Amino acid sequence: MIGSIIGDIAGSTYEFSENKNLASPLFPPGSDFTDDTVMLIATADVLLHGGNFSRAYRTYGARYPSPMGGYGARFGGWLETMDPQPYGSWGNGSAMRVSPIGWAFTGLEETINCAHESSAVTHNHPEGMKGAAATAAAVWLARTGSSKESIRAHITETFGYDLARTCDSIRPDYRFNESSQGTVPEAIIAFLDSTDFSHAIQLAISLGGDADTLACITGGIAQAFYKKIPSFMTRKARDVLDASLLKIVDEFDARFALGTLDDIGS
Repeated sequence: MIGSIIGDIAGSTYEFSENKNLASPLFPPGSDFTDDTVMLIATADVLLHGGNFSRAYRTYGARYPSPMGGYGARFGGWLETMDPQPYGSWGNGSAMRVSPIGWAFTGLEETINCAHESSAVTHNHPEGMKGAAATAAAVWLARTGSSKESIRAHITETFGYDLARTCDSIRPDYRFNESSQGTVPEAIIAFLDSTDFSHAIQLAISLGGDADTLACITGGIAQAFYKKIPSFMTRKARDVLDASLLKIVDEFDARFALGTLDDIGS
């Protein structure tokens, strides 16, 4: 899960900037966690302690009412309503909060089922559901030893995303896109094109657009696959998170990811 959080923080200052520079600094001044981190930690909390996703997302939304970047207008309204109902969203919010689910189950089918459950409380549009399931499946496949080509083939066949493209071919014309179908494939491609965790985050940010969410999705898959993150990146995430959020991260890693994350030097 820390890989997703690192991606969110690294991309936070580039959202809306349409940055296309592959050499952009990973943590420029002002880098901080956004709603992506808040909601994916809420997902982890449910996996650790039970409960339901709707209540957890509303609880964390009330606890962190204005993270960097804020919540989308429709999700923000959902957080505040007295009778929250799914609102048919095809946005990428369901995918950016789902990576913990890819760590929590032994089987792919139950992983996908839980991803659908987490999405359906808000993003019950088929594209929102698909984006969450594809992201969780990619994390699960990566952490259980699938090769990149196997991941590419499985996600393409199961979810119909075009993963034959490259970041270099996407980058020139890509613009801010908050849809699931316009974010999840590109984030997965950033992972597939990468050579290590840091490179994956740099590629995601360099596409421009919704940089924090792109890098958040990419980072979750990249952590599961590479299992090594430069220590300066994990330190940055730990320095940025408050004690309450960090407690869930550490508890989650101890239960689901202990022994799979091997930090490498700064």
